[in-house]
Amino acid sequence: MSRLDGKAALVTGASKGIGRGIAIGLAEAGATVAVNYPPTEGEAGAREVVESIEADGGSAFALGADVSDESDVRAMIEAFESAEGAVDVLVNNAGILTQSELAEMPVEMWDETMAVDLRGVFLATRFALPGMLEQGSGSVINVASQLGIKGAEELVHYSAAKGGVIAMTRALAREVSPEVNVNAIAPGPIETSLLDDITEEWRERKEAELPMDRLGSVSDVVPTAVFLASEESDYYTGQTLSPDGGDAMH
Repeated sequence: MSRLDGKAALVTGASKGIGRGIAIGLAEAGATVAVNYPPTEGEAGAREVVESIEADGGSAFALGADVSDESDVRAMIEAFESAEGAVDVLVNNAGILTQSELAEMPVEMWDETMAVDLRGVFLATRFALPGMLEQGSGSVINVASQLGIKGAEELVHYSAAKGGVIAMTRALAREVSPEVNVNAIAPGPIETSLLDDITEEWRERKEAELPMDRLGSVSDVVPTAVFLASEESDYYTGQTLSPDGGDAMH
């Protein structure tokens, strides 16, 4: 029997990057997985993730929704619950990353980051949580960032949003335990499309800073998500686990 047999999971922002890896990892562990993608893009990627899971004998389906839009998220959770019942595992992974010094930052950039990276976590959790509480079990896994712990120049908005996710994780864990476990993952710099525009100079400097001497890969993050989704983590709540190569020791 696999670790997540009989569980139904929803992973937001799962058409690529860390979300894609987590969706596949949860399916390999036995869960049925809903692969969320933003409706304006990512459908092809989400379909590819579903096909990959099904080709390996797993079960998955795609769900389009803008995580920052209340009606979209409400409809997504209703569609999930209609198909699978209450969400057993919610992975709030969807996020965006832009760069600007605060003194020059357009207000729209701040607002968009907060809308996706923090409001999106609230909305998906808000509408999935009643079903979890009614069934008396569930796991919420919020994908934050090591920058929510240590901060970074030109990423004040992103750091603030991810710090908010970590604070929300701790507060909600106190509110809904022991019925629902709420934890966060704070990855370090991971090789995904979010790093497509970094310079070689930045890469070399970052690798030199990291005790592990390298940037992370998606495969460094996935086992943490599978662990937090499984019964093996039943005594974990309100925690932030950090597969970050030692970037933000805490």
